[in-house]
Amino acid sequence: MTTFHRKSALIFLFAVSLMGSAMAQQNSVQFMGAANAKVAKAAALKSKWDGPTSGPKLLHDKKIVFIAGDMSDAGTFGVFSGIKEAVTGAGWQVLSIDCRGRCNQSANVVQQALDMKPAGIVLAGVDAASQTKGLTAAAVAKVPVIGWHASFKAGPVPGLFTNITSDPKEAAQLASLYGAVESNNKTGIVVFTDTSNPYLATKSGAMVEVLKQCDTCRILSIEDLPVMESRKKFAGVIEGLVKRHGSKWTHIISINDIYFDWMDKPEIESLLEANKLRGISAGDGSTYAYKRIRKNDLQVGTVPEPLALHGWQIVDELNRALSDAAPSGYHAPLHLVTQQNINYDGGPKDMFDPSNDFRAKYSAYWGK
Repeated sequence: MTTFHRKSALIFLFAVSLMGSAMAQQNSVQFMGAANAKVAKAAALKSKWDGPTSGPKLLHDKKIVFIAGDMSDAGTFGVFSGIKEAVTGAGWQVLSIDCRGRCNQSANVVQQALDMKPAGIVLAGVDAASQTKGLTAAAVAKVPVIGWHASFKAGPVPGLFTNITSDPKEAAQLASLYGAVESNNKTGIVVFTDTSNPYLATKSGAMVEVLKQCDTCRILSIEDLPVMESRKKFAGVIEGLVKRHGSKWTHIISINDIYFDWMDKPEIESLLEANKLRGISAGDGSTYAYKRIRKNDLQVGTVPEPLALHGWQIVDELNRALSDAAPSGYHAPLHLVTQQNINYDGGPKDMFDPSNDFRAKYSAYWGK
């Protein structure tokens, strides 16, 4: 097992202990029954709008700064694109700061955004706890900050007007449950995680606890591989795993689609040829993930986030903050994409775009 950083390991173990207290041990029949029910519910068509139906009119001519943990991440870029789509015609200026994976090591990135004199700030894929000083300065300046994956908790958190995210524990549980349902025989699972990020560490903690409830699932190892370092290290990690586990290794469950992106390389595919691996991810539903699932090529499932919807919600929450209104309190439901339902809810566009008409719903009370 890859060595964990001390602080990250504490976060990971804390998440595991929370999950352990929340989930009672079940026999195999109970476990599989509950797993099948949750998987079926998550895979169902997302056609019903359960979000807000009223709110303040959309303000015009606002400047916002989008702080991206890493703009090369498909999820972060998808949210950024959703924001730009939502403000079309409203005169909003959307500027960006790309930390390229190093925001959590820089405590002044929010101050950099404040220096650009914005009306509001979006903190995307950056741990809010690492930006306490800047968030305090934003509060003093009365500049609202909206988080996206800035905490593992959805809704208002210290320093943030609200944080928009799928529940990382629930997303991780769903990915693991689908892994158990999808396999018919004894499985040998490798979990890929990045515990340098508390949000992702929470996911992998939940994954491990769920897999412990599965009689036919065996965790071979937990690979703590920071996303920013994974590209250059991945081939060596895979080679080591194949040598160690051989044919016992049958499944991968990861905290993010990006690990499967790195497997789409000839030099890595050749290492994995004999294993015929099956992969499931707990986020975020990248274009490449959709393509792999459609072809039944390595990856068989993902728990995507509605990135465009999240972008529209961020604009709505910013507009509420700037209009002295309360947060909407909306949380989009979880979704599971498999080969069986990939032609619905945005699948033909290789993205999770719910068929719940959210654009028209927001536009209606914004007055667009």
